[in-house]
Amino acid sequence: MGAPVIEHSSARPRRAGSHVVRPWLFQRLLAALVAALVGWPLTQATDANAADHAALAPLSSPTAGQAGAAWLPPRRADFAHETPSLEVRQLADWIVDSNDSPAMPFALVDKKNAKVYVFYADGRLHAAAPALLGLAVGDDAVPGIGERKLSSIRPEERTTPAGRFVASLAHNIKGQQILWVDYHGAVSLHPVVKGTPQEQRAQRLISSSPLDNRISYGCINVPVDFFHTVVKPAFTGTNGVVYVLPETRPAQQVFASYDVDARALALSVQQASNTQASLQSDNTSPTR
Repeated sequence: MGAPVIEHSSARPRRAGSHVVRPWLFQRLLAALVAALVGWPLTQATDANAADHAALAPLSSPTAGQAGAAWLPPRRADFAHETPSLEVRQLADWIVDSNDSPAMPFALVDKKNAKVYVFYADGRLHAAAPALLGLAVGDDAVPGIGERKLSSIRPEERTTPAGRFVASLAHNIKGQQILWVDYHGAVSLHPVVKGTPQEQRAQRLISSSPLDNRISYGCINVPVDFFHTVVKPAFTGTNGVVYVLPETRPAQQVFASYDVDARALALSVQQASNTQASLQSDNTSPTR
């Protein structure tokens, strides 16, 4: 990091015997049970990281006339031949399914595995590459760190903050092109820098293990070719969204995201329950 650039920068009841069966209650309880098991909210969610975050819409209850209507299957990210971690795949699927980055390219930074994934706006993977990240484990930036000199930043303060960031291409004070991730925190995604001989950044970037990829002041270093052939074309002429996954707390907590598979299950359960409620209502309606 540095200043301002890091590093170089409802249905009626039916009586059945002595019991009253309320389909709407069954529906809500079952959906709530599914939600509780997988940990995503049924009410509208908010994201503390960005005011323009696309919040999770609450589950709706179709009317009797709509109960039999088909619901659309969830949309998912296309990772092509990549095999991401479960957490990365779940977040990418949520981004696409919820349209959290509308009509914009997006990138996912997997800190745990030191890898960056860049996607087209439609959710197809453009490419992935290894990355160098902040030396210190942590998901929060020290307040005011973007205004400090590199020499004043202690090793334990050199974190790559987690969160959702609207990103754009720009030039640093040396005229080199970078992707601004968090301007105020002076965090950017840029081609790997030479660094000091002791840091061996280039060697760390091509090693087979992600365990040695923690070396930067907080910026995200990627291979030079990857930046110029993937990142730069993807973000040229448009803003995009960079999602930096946390490493000290669940991603759902940071992004207010939901599990796409769990939501699809709950919606199908809800629709089946609504359809059953509609049929029961029609069968038990009095003849006038």
